[in-house]
Amino acid sequence: MPIIPVFNIQSQKEFEQKALQVFKFQYENLTIYKTYCDLLKVDPHKVLKISDIPFLPITFFKQQPILANNCVVEKIFTSSGTTSNTTSKHYVADLKLYKTSFTTAFKQQYGAIEDYTILALLPSYLESEGSSLVYMVDALIAMSQQPKSGFYLDNLDALASTIKALELQKKKTLLLGVSYALLDLIEAHTFKLKHTIIMETGGMKGRRKELIKESLHEKLSKGFGVKTIHSEYGMTELLSQAYSKGNGIFKCPPWMRVLTRDTQDPRGWVRGKTGGINVIDLANQYTCSFIATQDLGRSNKDGSFEILGRFDTSDVRGCNLMVD
Repeated sequence: MPIIPVFNIQSQKEFEQKALQVFKFQYENLTIYKTYCDLLKVDPHKVLKISDIPFLPITFFKQQPILANNCVVEKIFTSSGTTSNTTSKHYVADLKLYKTSFTTAFKQQYGAIEDYTILALLPSYLESEGSSLVYMVDALIAMSQQPKSGFYLDNLDALASTIKALELQKKKTLLLGVSYALLDLIEAHTFKLKHTIIMETGGMKGRRKELIKESLHEKLSKGFGVKTIHSEYGMTELLSQAYSKGNGIFKCPPWMRVLTRDTQDPRGWVRGKTGGINVIDLANQYTCSFIATQDLGRSNKDGSFEILGRFDTSDVRGCNLMVD
């Protein structure tokens, strides 16, 4: 479990205190992060607020193991590799930490896991090894203790029948699916759902043309007969997820924050306009809690955020400071 307890954070002030403690630990114990900070000429003694903390470019997870000194790897999560031949690897020292993170976040956003039948339509993730999303959903399915909970690969007819049967029983249901597979489902079947949450994640994975979120959600809302589409925001390099209950507005659990950096200045910050997404995930204590992603988004004053697209990799700045 984490060296610095973070799952009981209750205020912004407490979050900032914990973040600075985690930064100090990672600077002292994570060699690659210390080297990166030193190259930026960051004096750790002068890091007194969150905006002073350097964010490690996410591409480093593709280059070499990122893990605190003297930690033993319990599990390696691997990205799907659909946008690149090189995959990211997340070396996890404590799976209990990951499980605490995703179960606590889910309960805070949606209530008791046991109240839901959880259906997963994640073919591209199931086809690859080491998916952190599959690990999470598999655990949630087990915890739901519902006989109809489970994964579906290409058996869309069986999934449609299950959804409709659960609707007739007025069962609270969560269908979590990769975007292209959800589109496949509504092209093959029609729905008018009242008791089912549709949650998309993961994009098109090269199977379909990418759509802007508004268009995707409009298609899914119409096809499933629901007013809103929920979303999950996570990635291989994180141990926490943010959720959107509609309109593409995501909210983080108390131990996670999303900030937006200036697209022309990786150490500058913007709010209310498009910037690069930086994530603070305090559950990532044995790897790196401060990550500069390749996503573009907008952060809001209330701590919520939106995802608007991705950088062209040529535009990501700061990634070439260190070459293995």
